[in-house]
Amino acid sequence: MYKDKIISIEGGDGSGKTTIIKMIETYFIEKKINYMVTREPGGVKISESIREIILNKNNTEMDAKTEALLYAAARRQHLAEKVVPQLSSGKVIIFDRYVDSSVVYQGYVRGLGMEEVYNLNLFATEGFLPGLTILLDVEPEVGLKRISENNREKDRLDLEGLTFHKKVREGYLKLAKDNPDRIVVIDANQDSENVFERMIEHIIDFLED
Repeated sequence: MYKDKIISIEGGDGSGKTTIIKMIETYFIEKKINYMVTREPGGVKISESIREIILNKNNTEMDAKTEALLYAAARRQHLAEKVVPQLSSGKVIIFDRYVDSSVVYQGYVRGLGMEEVYNLNLFATEGFLPGLTILLDVEPEVGLKRISENNREKDRLDLEGLTFHKKVREGYLKLAKDNPDRIVVIDANQDSENVFERMIEHIIDFLED
């Protein structure tokens, strides 16, 4: 079931999600729009602890199903503890990654099956889905170059090769094609100002609908 005023931002590594979300926050503050931003995996203490396990670059032996189950567990705790209590507040809730990340990274890239991982997460979230998902589509070479130039500390997924990140992009575009009613694709190879302008148009249209 899609939720009003629930937005998720998705994209491959280096797609600019962090930068764009900060710009959205600035816009919401200026326009006095009540909002909450939260990230996955994480958002609450238990989920942040699971995040550390998932992204620890020393955990190279992690099984793909273990990875998928950990993401689902972190997502469930985050949703139950932090998001659901805010649903009656009238806030616009923005997720920095949500179910689609697992469907792509574990379902498509790790080969567990997109439908299988989607159903696992439907169980974990009791069918809770955003009304709007914005996919920041970036060429893997561009995304990895940004990560390198920003001197961001690399996690376990950042250390995957170019082939992995190309497959991530394939998975996201396939998911967007299969869910045109919910997922909007924006070219994130361009500068952040242009990306933001396109995004905010879709967000305002969604909130006013």
